[in-house]
Order: sequence, then structure tokens, then C-alpha cells
Amino acid sequence: MTTAFDFSAADIDGRPRTLEEFRGKVLLIVNVASQCGFTPQYAGLETLWREYGPRGLVVLGFPCDQFGHQEPGEEAEIKDFCSLRYEVSFPMFSKVEVNGGGAHPLWRWLKDEKAGFLGIEAIKWNFSKFLVGRGGEVIKRFAPADKPESLAGDIEAALR
Repeated sequence: MTTAFDFSAADIDGRPRTLEEFRGKVLLIVNVASQCGFTPQYAGLETLWREYGPRGLVVLGFPCDQFGHQEPGEEAEIKDFCSLRYEVSFPMFSKVEVNGGGAHPLWRWLKDEKAGFLGIEAIKWNFSKFLVGRGGEVIKRFAPADKPESLAGDIEAALR
């Protein structure tokens, strides 16, 4: 059986990283962008990370430039933007594609595990979110418009 912990990706600094290091944690995996109407959600994601991190939540940000060219920068620019503008301290990864033939394997798996609204697998926009349980299974998928603070109840349940 495949779990989220079976995947790896390059981090924002280009270093290979395996999600195995997060085994036993609850993950909130999000495709992010710096020039999106939902970009202010970085603040809410950071709040979740700081509030629930000590209890086992890890927020993982995956920059994506597939929607309206809203993540045009290189990784160093993205990292600077996130840390300076939103004080992001949760793990960030290098840019990925989430749809199409070039979609990162993690994102192909996430979409296969939990389809979106009306059963549509494709990621519709930046700031789509997947909540992954301690066993590596996808618990729930959230739409881009779902604000991070609205996920608190589902996160609390996953952390129990």
C-alpha cells in the first residue's frame, strides 16, 4: 500500500528530502503561490504550523506555477518572499507541477486518493490542501477558498 511517506521531493533549497521523515505526523500538503489572491493564506498556514506543530502537524508547501503564472520566481525568491512577508517557517519544497503529464508523483497520488468537488481529480487552483493522517493516508481534500483556520476541527480530529 502506498502512503504519503513513500514520496520524496527537492526542498526549497534543492536538497532531496523524503516524506518518510514525517512518518507518524499529520501532514497538511498545500500547493502555494506568491502572486495569488489566496496568497494571504500563508499567514493562516503558518498559524496552524505554530499552533499544532508541537502536537504533530507538519504543513508542507509546494510552490506551483501552473495557475495564471502566479509563482514566476525561482526558489530563492520564493523562499525570501515567504519568510520576509509571512514569516513562513514550515517546510517548503521546490516548484512542482500538480496537474498534467509533468505532475509530481506525490500530487498524482494525492489526487487519486481524494477527488475534489463533483469527483474531479484535477487541482483547480493554488492553495488546494490535503490533510494526511499519521499513517500516511489522505483524510480530506480542501478547496483553495477553504481558509486555513477553517481546517482546525479536522486537524484536531486527525491529531487525536
